[in-house]
Amino acid sequence: MTATMQAMVFDGTTPIVASRRVPIPIPAAGQVRIQVSACGICRTDLHVVDGELPNPKPALIPGHEIVGCVQALGAGVTELSIGDRVGVPWLGHTCGHCRFCLSGRENLCDEPLFHGYTRDGGYAEYVVADAEYCFPIPDAYDDEHAAPLLCAGLIGYRTLRMAGDARCLGIYGFGAAAHIVTQIAVAQGRTIYAFTRPGDTAAQALATDVGATWAGDSRATAPTALDAALIFAPDGALVPTALAAVDKGGVVVCGGIHMSDIPSFPYRQLWEERRLVSVANLTREDGRGLMQAAATYPLRIHTKAYALLDANIALDELRAGRMTGAAVLRIPKSS
Repeated sequence: MTATMQAMVFDGTTPIVASRRVPIPIPAAGQVRIQVSACGICRTDLHVVDGELPNPKPALIPGHEIVGCVQALGAGVTELSIGDRVGVPWLGHTCGHCRFCLSGRENLCDEPLFHGYTRDGGYAEYVVADAEYCFPIPDAYDDEHAAPLLCAGLIGYRTLRMAGDARCLGIYGFGAAAHIVTQIAVAQGRTIYAFTRPGDTAAQALATDVGATWAGDSRATAPTALDAALIFAPDGALVPTALAAVDKGGVVVCGGIHMSDIPSFPYRQLWEERRLVSVANLTREDGRGLMQAAATYPLRIHTKAYALLDANIALDELRAGRMTGAAVLRIPKSS
C-alpha cells in the first residue's frame, strides 16, 4: 500500500486549496525528502491561486517558505544528513548550462523550477527538494519564525542589495518582506521611511516598531528626498509615486513577481539618471547572505500561525489586506 500524507492542493479552477491525501514523495537522485514543520504563506502563493501567474503545475501543492528536517536522502546526496534542519525557498532547480547560470545569474535561468509553482511545495506534511538548493537555518529562529526568511526575507534582501549603497530608503507596501528587510537595513545604518496602504495603522505601527524613522500612507509626500525606493506592494500605480520621491541618481526597485500595470508618467520623473529595475527570483548566494545576516542581526519576525487545514483562511486574510507581518502554516508530525 502506498503511504500517503495530508496536503492542500490547488486544482487550477478555483482560488482555493483543498485538503487531500496524496502519496508521500520519494526523493530522486540529488534530492532529499523533508518532513515539513512550518511553511510560510507568501503573496506569490496568492498570485498562483488567483490565476495571476500562468501555467502552474497541475494538482499543485503551493508553498515555498518551507522549514523542516531531512527525513530521507536520494542517491548521491552528501551535503545533508538525516535530521538536518533546513529551509526550502522558491528557487528549486536551475539548469546550470544556460548563459545566465554560467554568468552567476541563476535567478534568470532559462529552465528553472520553483517550489509551490512548477513543482510541489510545502503546504503538506512532506516535500522533496534538490539538496543543493536547501539552506541551513540559524539556531536563533524556531521553525515558525524561520519560515518567512525563505522568501519574504530572501526577496527583501535581494531587493535591498539592488538598491546599492543608498542610505535613505522608502519602502512601499509594509508586510512580511518589508518588516524583515527594514531591520537589516537599520542594522546597516540606513534610514527607512515606510509607506502603507491608506489607513493601515497596524502596518504603520509595525514599521515604526521594527525601526522605521517615519510611517505614513502611500499618498503622502516623502518627508525627505529618497536615495532609493523598494516596492513590495503589487500596485503598479506606486511606481510613478516612488519615482517622484527619489532624488537624482536614485533607484526604484520593484520586489514582487507580479504587479498591476504601471500607468504612464512624464519622462521628467525618470530623468536625471533615476532608474527603475525589478527583482527576479533569487540566487543561492542570496540565500547564504540572508542566512548570515539573520544570524548576525537579531531579527524579530512577526508571524501569525495557522493550521494546515486553515490555509484558505490565511490566504483570504492576505488577499483582503488584513495580514500584518507573515502568515505561517504549522504542520505537526503525522501519527
